[in-house]
Amino acid sequence: MIETDDWLKSAKSTVLFKNDWNKGVVGIVASRCIEQYYRPTIILTESNEKAAGSARSVPGFDVYEAIEACSDLLEQYGGHMYAAGLTLKVENVPAFQRRFEEVVSRKIQEEHLSPLVDVDMKLPLSAISDKFYGIISQMGPFGPENMTPVFVAEQVQLYGTPRILKEKHLKMDVRQSGSQIFSCIGFGMAHFYEKLLTGRPFDLCYQVEINEFQGKRTLQLQIKDIKFSK
Repeated sequence: MIETDDWLKSAKSTVLFKNDWNKGVVGIVASRCIEQYYRPTIILTESNEKAAGSARSVPGFDVYEAIEACSDLLEQYGGHMYAAGLTLKVENVPAFQRRFEEVVSRKIQEEHLSPLVDVDMKLPLSAISDKFYGIISQMGPFGPENMTPVFVAEQVQLYGTPRILKEKHLKMDVRQSGSQIFSCIGFGMAHFYEKLLTGRPFDLCYQVEINEFQGKRTLQLQIKDIKFSK
């Protein structure tokens, strides 16, 4: 929906409505949209002949305050700085979408629109093993109140040639001094491809996971970000 609408693509906020979306997943969808587009997001579906849904925000921006500025278009709302719920008449959705965008555009700062990754700790690749993954797994299940740990390994080197999957995902092997070779996957990170070909070392922000392929289970790193050394 966003990619086929030029106004939505260039907006500072996301408000999407569809009458047959499952109400139980709109909060998760809002969070996923923020991962992709990084801006305050509201996902609405139809419930009891009303448009109802969830809002999620980016660090530093008060989404509840922005929703409150549109209160005359709403039936009810509640929440806090980073998450909220709201209900409105279906016919008010287009007006609310425009008003919310106006409020967000007026209040949001450019630094709020720059993605941030919360890192738990620095961890060299040499510390990763099946035993380590087993210990991490015992901390689950992971979710909004207990997120999957994120680590950073510094001065990582590319091993071999990276690949682009489905024109947007990145697949590559890496190693660090004293470590084994690890396979990595970066969803939506094909834009790093050209810089990786320069051979420059980089800091790798990652999560540890298991990849299952043809019955074989291997450790894999899911890339969260890459920062090239100066």
